[in-house]
Formats: sequence, C-alpha cells, structure tokens
Amino acid sequence: MAKVKLSKDGSSIDFVQSENIPTSMKKFRRSPEIEGFYRFVYENLLQREAFEIVNRIYVQRKQEASALKKAARASKKKKASKK
Repeated sequence: MAKVKLSKDGSSIDFVQSENIPTSMKKFRRSPEIEGFYRFVYENLLQREAFEIVNRIYVQRKQEASALKKAARASKKKKASKK
C-alpha cells in the first residue's frame, strides 16, 4: 500500500479521492480519504496534535449545541409566560 504523499511545500496531503460519499459511519471510516488521513497522521507522528485538534472541535461544537438548547428553552419559556 502506498504511503500518503505530502506536497513539496508541506501545505497539502495527496491521496486518492473516492467519487461517492459514504452513507454509514463504518463506510465513512473505511473511505480512502479517511484512511489516507489516518495514515498521514500515523506516519508523521501527529497523533497528539490530531487529538488536540479534534478535541477542540468537539468541545466547541458541544458548547454551541448547549447554547442552542439553552436559547430554545428560554424562547419556549418566554412564549409560555406570554399566554
């Protein structure tokens, strides 16, 4: 299996792209793009950095979802108090 290729200037990763979008989580994880990304991270010893990035994204999305839920509850409570 060929290694993932890094561009000469180091700004991009080169790997085979599939033509269709995976429909399930299992297929998504086995897609060539994701396998290429995992391989790139592993081959370049970037596990800790990748974890930190994914964790930041996870925390940010969780906070945004929490804020949306809080806003929805507040608006629902406000509508109920008007009646």
